[in-house]
Amino acid sequence: MSRLKGVARQDPRAGFRADSRDGGTCVPQGLLKAARKSGQLNLSGRNLSEEIVPQCVWRINVDIPEEANQNLTFGATERWWEQTDLTKLIISNNKLQSLTDDLRLLPALTVLDQHQNPPNHVLSTLQKCGSLQKLNVSHNKLKILPGEIANLRNLKGLYLQHNELSCISEGFEQLSSLEDLNLENRRLCFYPASQNTVVQIFSRLLLFSSCLKNCHSEDTQRAKRLKHLDCSSNLLEAIPPELAGMESLELVYLWRNKLRFLPEFPSCRLLKELHIGENQIEVLKAEHLKHLNSILVLDLRDNKLKSVPDEITLLQSLERLDLSNNDISSLPYSLGNLHLKFLALEGNPLRTIRREIINKGTQEVLKYLRSKIKDDGPSQSDSVTETAMTLPSESRVNVHAIVTLKTLDYSDKQTPSIPDEVFDAVKSNIITTVNFSKNQLGDVPKRIIELKEMVSDVNLSFNKLSFVSLELCMLQKLTFLDLRSNFCSSAPLHMQIIPFLSLFKNFINRFKVLPEVLYRILTLETVLISNNQIGSVDPQKMKTMENLTTLDLQNNDLLHIPPELGNCVNLRTLLLDGNPFRVPRAAILMKGTAAVLEYLRDRIPT
Repeated sequence: MSRLKGVARQDPRAGFRADSRDGGTCVPQGLLKAARKSGQLNLSGRNLSEEIVPQCVWRINVDIPEEANQNLTFGATERWWEQTDLTKLIISNNKLQSLTDDLRLLPALTVLDQHQNPPNHVLSTLQKCGSLQKLNVSHNKLKILPGEIANLRNLKGLYLQHNELSCISEGFEQLSSLEDLNLENRRLCFYPASQNTVVQIFSRLLLFSSCLKNCHSEDTQRAKRLKHLDCSSNLLEAIPPELAGMESLELVYLWRNKLRFLPEFPSCRLLKELHIGENQIEVLKAEHLKHLNSILVLDLRDNKLKSVPDEITLLQSLERLDLSNNDISSLPYSLGNLHLKFLALEGNPLRTIRREIINKGTQEVLKYLRSKIKDDGPSQSDSVTETAMTLPSESRVNVHAIVTLKTLDYSDKQTPSIPDEVFDAVKSNIITTVNFSKNQLGDVPKRIIELKEMVSDVNLSFNKLSFVSLELCMLQKLTFLDLRSNFCSSAPLHMQIIPFLSLFKNFINRFKVLPEVLYRILTLETVLISNNQIGSVDPQKMKTMENLTTLDLQNNDLLHIPPELGNCVNLRTLLLDGNPFRVPRAAILMKGTAAVLEYLRDRIPT
């Protein structure tokens, strides 16, 4: 009791405050009672409309609780005088505009989450809270940071993302305990050169989606403790050599910039993950790889790579390699010697590996590459050149492919329509595969229906299709359908009449939701629909797809992964990387599909 009385003596006006300021009626007594036991109070999203935080919150450890006047005896769980000091307060997603000096009545407060409230003066009173370790004032339209921030000497995590800050003010160099700083902000253009000493104190720095064009070398060379650097969605054209001096770096995210070369990291012996997708990298050289001895994840998707060097085998620790959506036509056979758990190759014009092998997954691809290693055989570069020279590039019909490969191939012609002589050349031959990729087709050729009793594999990728025609859906034996890199934004319901469709490949299109018709095609085994704009999936309908074993939803707009998706136990491969959701975390995703499904099942509400 002496502790409580001591705090109360600091507030002699306690009994004379206006009732209008109390606001106690909007905070349930049950929450206050539970907070006295746990030391944590969550008032997020309770529509608190007062300009200030209700007094009952500030005085939770000062005033005698209401239940003390309602009970004559107290059990072991009701001893309010043994209450725990409030250490964590969450008042986000309300309409609060300011914090008062009463914040000093919570001297033990270590976590304050006040994100997504109207413009406020929250930071000006924080000097009263010297024990604070984590502060979240994101999404608050803050334009400046007051000097009082420098008084938070115990602060370890500061979350300022999505405000209106244009630069970092003075005072940060005094935050000697700061480890985690989030400055995701589309208006942030720079931080002063005089602040270069502050960078050395971070272990995690997020500059996602700012307007950065350069990383100052005088800043980066001092960042000796930095472990996690995220500079995604900026305008970076180069990374200074001093970045390689960050010996503690473990995770680097450089997505969506304008980088043309992979940075070298000669000093980063601890680097575990390098995410550098959606840039303009054209060449991958041995010197880029030789220092990545500890790398586990290398993400190079959506670049302009044309080849992979043999030196990729230097990365003996590598577990996940993403090369999807590049211009790679061949892979070094030595790649098969790596112990990869995941290898993404979709969206590349590979000519040396058959599609059915790629569709079988990572281990089959590695096994195939190992089988091609020959000590005294011709070099792979020679064989690739010969293959490229023998591919049909003339406008005439490839009769040889029709007769021997059962393939109607009229690809890479950049034509807006398929000439009649192409279909006429089929004559009485059996055709199982149609390849009209890399043209300018705005419609599916109507004459494709002439092949409805034969064709099982149709490739219409890299065209200008905006819809799936009925003629295509009438192919009775259609099993594999490739519509990637078109202009499709929906899939018509008549697709459900395709009786044997097992693989649907449709990434890099304009889908905003997973097409309803896909839930109805119960024969589907593989759905590859990455690089769209999909924002949600229906786990209940997906559970009815009992044959679905592979689902690729990478690089979409999924903000939430429904826990019920964990009930889709038939899934063997579930790819979710590149979406803006926060959970499951990257560490869970790296463990593989089984771990992700188990994680989701554990969070299904009972």
